[in-house]
Amino acid sequence: MNLKFQVPAPTTFRKHKTAKEALENPPISKDAPNNEITSQSQVVIERLKFIRPGQNAWTADIPDNLRLNVRGAKLSQIYRRLDPDKPSYTLTGSGGGGTHGYHWEEPRALTNRERARIQTFPDNFIFEGSKESARKQIGMAVPPRLSEIIFTAVLKTIAGIEYENISPHYGGQLLFFENF
Repeated sequence: MNLKFQVPAPTTFRKHKTAKEALENPPISKDAPNNEITSQSQVVIERLKFIRPGQNAWTADIPDNLRLNVRGAKLSQIYRRLDPDKPSYTLTGSGGGGTHGYHWEEPRALTNRERARIQTFPDNFIFEGSKESARKQIGMAVPPRLSEIIFTAVLKTIAGIEYENISPHYGGQLLFFENF
């Protein structure tokens, strides 16, 4: 039997969920698991006051005394605030020094529950370990909603059930294996 996997069609094309929708609908309970707020130093709080939603430490107009003194790479993730009206950017599980992801309005890093919400984890999913360990688990995970879409397509392929799909070619290059 020759099975041909089809790339699932986008599920959020032109109907994406904004960062604000992900975090506020429904509101996250203050006592939700993995929802501890990380305290920020006064310098970070002052720096964040100059960074508008969607900006980072390199694109914002920050006074010289609050600018980062870093040579070399200028990662876009550093002190980057979410834009409440756009989908979230990628939240990573590694690093430090301003790479935690930041709230668009409040001068603080996102809580792990907020990060988990953005990654599509259900609110009742509990991450074990320290706050830093939970942050890494969330950032390194494949989002559950993405896993569901891929596994559903694989199971439907095996069962011979049709599903909405798109061409596996982009710009003339094959995106996925055509047969498995």
